[in-house]
Order: sequence, then C-alpha cells, then structure tokens
Amino acid sequence: MLQRIQSIYLLAAGLVLAALFVFPLVHNVSVHGNALTIMVTGVYQDVNGASTHTVFFMALTIATVFVALAPLPVIFMYKDRRKQINLCYGLMFLIIAYSYWVSQTVKDAIADAYLSFSNYGIGIILLSLSLLLIVLAQKSIQRDEKLVRSADRLR
Repeated sequence: MLQRIQSIYLLAAGLVLAALFVFPLVHNVSVHGNALTIMVTGVYQDVNGASTHTVFFMALTIATVFVALAPLPVIFMYKDRRKQINLCYGLMFLIIAYSYWVSQTVKDAIADAYLSFSNYGIGIILLSLSLLLIVLAQKSIQRDEKLVRSADRLR
C-alpha cells in the first residue's frame, strides 16, 4: 500500500538528500588564508564579506540530483515487496558510495588544511540520516512481507 510507513521513510530520505543543496558540507575552513565553504555544488570563498562561487562540482551536483530522486520510484513499487527490499539494499550501497565520493571531494578541495569538528556542516550529517531512513524503510518493508506471508499461511 502506498500509505505505509516505508513510503514516509523513503520520501524523507529523498528530501534529506535534496537538502544537501541547501546545507554546507564543510564551512569556515581556512585554506591559504581564505575562508572556504564547501557544498555539493562547489567551493565558495569569502571575498570582501561576500561569498563567491570559485570551484564548480558539476558531476557531484548531477549525482546529488540522481541520488536524491532515487528513493522516490521505490515508493511506487509497493506491489512487489521483494523488489522494494532489493532496491533498498541498492539505495544503501548507492548512498555509501556517494558519501565516499563526497568525502574524497571535500578532502581534495581543502588540500592539506586541518578540519576541526566545528568545521563540519549539516550536510555531512544528512548523508548518514538518509542512510538510516533507507534502513528503516527496508525493515518496514520486510515486516510487511512477513505479515503477508503469515496471512497466506492461515488461508
């Protein structure tokens, strides 16, 4: 059914991933005397009190759109729960691979600058939150599948 809790989890995962466009991954990192903010769209540098987009991450931006939209089709596959479960596993792998790519991009962008805990932005937390939401959706789908199997045994 479309109104199940796993639909809410999958929709929330998509929205959380889309929020990566709003929240920075890393902010106020001092690289060569310049304060940098890194988002999925690129690197922003503070110049005379204004934020200037200095480096664009075109591939990462396109991948973010794809990853944010990926949970949405899974919602509408509610008639085939086995396929939904397998796609949730695929989404988990996709988000982990995407998280690795994001971490390597941030690492390359800051070069050898030191990152403290206060430099991490909300974007880093959003990646973990989306993974948690996909896991919760997958568990809910498995619970529904188990319930349907037990009901079929009773018939």
